[in-house]
Amino acid sequence: MKDKKFQFNVSDLKLSVSQVERIIGYKEGEDSGLVTGLIGEVIEEASQICSVKAEYAIFQDVRFEDRGKMIFIGNIDFDIKGIVYQQLKKSESVALFLCTAGPEISRRISNSMNEGDLLKGYVYDIVGSEIVEAAADLMQSNLEGEALNEGNKITNRYSPGYCGWDVVGQHKMFRLLNGEYCGVRLTESALMNPVKSASGIIGIGKNVKFNPYTCEMCNMKGCTYKKFRSG
Repeated sequence: MKDKKFQFNVSDLKLSVSQVERIIGYKEGEDSGLVTGLIGEVIEEASQICSVKAEYAIFQDVRFEDRGKMIFIGNIDFDIKGIVYQQLKKSESVALFLCTAGPEISRRISNSMNEGDLLKGYVYDIVGSEIVEAAADLMQSNLEGEALNEGNKITNRYSPGYCGWDVVGQHKMFRLLNGEYCGVRLTESALMNPVKSASGIIGIGKNVKFNPYTCEMCNMKGCTYKKFRSG
């Protein structure tokens, strides 16, 4: 199985107006008024400005420590905590990944907010997040196909900052990923730049399991996507 790099058009991601409406809080068939037109406008603009990229790298040298709920990739230890550890511990190898919508949509968010157009900035923010998630879905689907060809399965993807895994774990992850293709960099506080980016880990092996719904595993409070996907 080889490391891979991807570049997507926004049209590849099948992002719809109704999808964004649901995240905002509109129910199916409910009159969303001018918001529908604004969402369509933002998605169209995003298709012109976003540089959507993803990449993953496969690591075979992995071991797990039950006592500390840690995974070691080479000589680098990751304190991934119990929830993620339980999902990954049967992996024979792992993939680390990066996805990004590029820098321009973050600029549009800031510009809209600074100009007082809070609604448009909010819609840009949601659209940017959904672009990253959809790109990660396509990247993961490709990884799953590669794994199946070799008689393996994959787990869900897990990111620092979720399920008890401290976001500072990204610094160690970025030591293993050069990130030059996606162009994502970390601040000292482990925030990604461009902001609309995602990183994480996926387990690979014959005895791992993919869970179609995992929000109930996560104890993160106030998550928009948890509310959306559980409703």
